[in-house]
Amino acid sequence: MFKVIHVYILRCSDDSYYIGITNNLALRIEQHNSGQAPNSYTSTRLPVELVYSEQYTDPKVAIAREKQLKHWSRKKKEALMWANYEHLQQLAACKNDTSHLNFAFGKAFIQK
Repeated sequence: MFKVIHVYILRCSDDSYYIGITNNLALRIEQHNSGQAPNSYTSTRLPVELVYSEQYTDPKVAIAREKQLKHWSRKKKEALMWANYEHLQQLAACKNDTSHLNFAFGKAFIQK
C-alpha cells in the first residue's frame, strides 16, 4: 500500500505563505498552529490556514514539487491556489531576451 504524501501551502497570519511536505496533513497543521517548533517560520505567524494541497505517492516527486513551489512568485502560487490556470500559464511564460520566442530561423532578434 502506498503512503500519501501531501505538498501543502499555508497562509500565515501576516499574509505570507509557507510551503511544506508531510504524510499526515491534519497532524502537521495542528503542529504548526501549536507553535511546537519555536524557531520555525510559522511560529511567529500564527495562526496558519491550509489554502492548498496536492497528493503524491512517490516521495521524490513530492519533494521536487515542494522545491519547485518554493521558488515560485507569490502571484504564481496564488494562481495555482485559486485554480486560475490561464493566469498561471501567462505567469510561467518566459519573457527574457534569450527566450525561444525571440528566435526566428536560427537567428536571434530582439523585439523592441
